Amino acid sequence: MVFCKLSLEFASSEEASRINSSVEMDNEGYLETIVEGNRIVAEIPASSLKSLLHTLDDFLSCISVAEKVGPKKH
Repeated sequence: MVFCKLSLEFASSEEASRINSSVEMDNEGYLETIVEGNRIVAEIPASSLKSLLHTLDDFLSCISVAEKVGPKKH
């Protein structure tokens, strides 16, 4: 068993909450996330390093898309 705890920082707590809400449905059964201020904290357990890396790659890809499609600041 391997485990990773990841903290992603955003410009505001609103942005962190919006992005977390956008991706949390895809997380079920793979990782747990919470919003702490302007950060998303993810805890990712996996049966192997390869599985962990796959989950991290998917999660970070979803985060990236959520950032790009969210409201733009001017």
